[in-house]
Amino acid sequence: MSQRTSFGIVWPLRGRLLLVARVAWVLVAITVLGLDAAGLPHAYARLDTVCHSSACAGSDEVLSPGDVDDLRELGISLDFYAGLTVGLSTLGTVVFAATAAAIFFRRSDDKMALLTSFTLLIFGGAAFTGTMQYLVGDYPLLWWPINLLEYVGQMAFSVFFLTFPDGRFVPRWTRWLAVMWAVLFVPSVFLSGSSLNLLDSPLFIGYVGTLAFAQIYRYTNVSNPAERQQTKWVVFGFAAAIWGFVATVVLGNFVPEVRQHKALADIISGILIYGFILLIPASISVAVLRSRLYDIDVVINRTLVYTILTTVLGLLYFGSIALLQAVLLALTGQGAQLAVVASTLLIAALFNPIRHRTQSLVDRRFYRGKYNAEQVLAAFSGRLRDETDLDRLREDFLVVVRETVQPAHVSLWLRKPDREGRE
Repeated sequence: MSQRTSFGIVWPLRGRLLLVARVAWVLVAITVLGLDAAGLPHAYARLDTVCHSSACAGSDEVLSPGDVDDLRELGISLDFYAGLTVGLSTLGTVVFAATAAAIFFRRSDDKMALLTSFTLLIFGGAAFTGTMQYLVGDYPLLWWPINLLEYVGQMAFSVFFLTFPDGRFVPRWTRWLAVMWAVLFVPSVFLSGSSLNLLDSPLFIGYVGTLAFAQIYRYTNVSNPAERQQTKWVVFGFAAAIWGFVATVVLGNFVPEVRQHKALADIISGILIYGFILLIPASISVAVLRSRLYDIDVVINRTLVYTILTTVLGLLYFGSIALLQAVLLALTGQGAQLAVVASTLLIAALFNPIRHRTQSLVDRRFYRGKYNAEQVLAAFSGRLRDETDLDRLREDFLVVVRETVQPAHVSLWLRKPDREGRE
């Protein structure tokens, strides 16, 4: 028999099937985390090596002698670089695994929760983060099982985003998208250097776009209020991770100052990328475990406001510095420090006015219903202080309730005063 939970209509696991699912999850966890733990010393040894041959030229993980010298000039040793890189990967694995374990121990009898937990565990430990791939160089026989785990992690990630939060493919034809991506990920994982690997092309943007489409379509056409709240969390974390990842890659490839210090740029971009990607398990855990305790609308609202605010203030700051420097140089022949000070004071003075205007703009554009309700309540509060006619006040009150709460029916009952004149 089906029942409704915070995931929607699900068929909970019971009895022997539940036991098998839990045992399988534990075995996968032991396998993934065990291989990642075994790969730690191999990963450090690989990253602590300087590339002196053309075989490793262009590698994203092994540094060239020039990169090592560049880091040493900045006071960063090769040992530190290797330790930091391994540490970031391990941190990612631990966060994904901890989130998966929390969901597993709380909701392992729910099929969608179990899929969510499994996806976080295997995607975090075998597909995105983890150090098991470094074992292949010393143990070639592990190539097949390690790549198989990566493939399963990629597929689990795809199925999760196409079916969250109720476990169904919506629209139904999106199941064929899952099949298509399953086929295309075979050369991507097992033949990564082959011309058959189409996902290293702009097609990958199409892959991400289909996952986003499935969630947006479900949100606007199918989901109930509880499911919409969960979808907001997942889409917010996913979108923030993807945009942060893209912004980091773009800056690393197109900013000349960054490209001049490739090794340092790799360290900084690695920290940023892992930070952004870890928003995915964080948002999923909130959506699955604690979606009713937090208001995602507040998070999204503040993100929009402060993203726009930061962009506007940044443009004003650098624009005013350039303008004031040009003016002061023309008048006095110097004035770089004065231009910076004046621009800083200008931004400080404009911060609150621009923030209030940005907040109003976001509320009107993205939260129109809430904005209109606040305006109606503010106008009613002003009339309430001056109105003395009870019948007029009653009519105004009913109008406010209709415009803000929008109930199917509204009526107001007033108790008659008693003999002593009390209401």
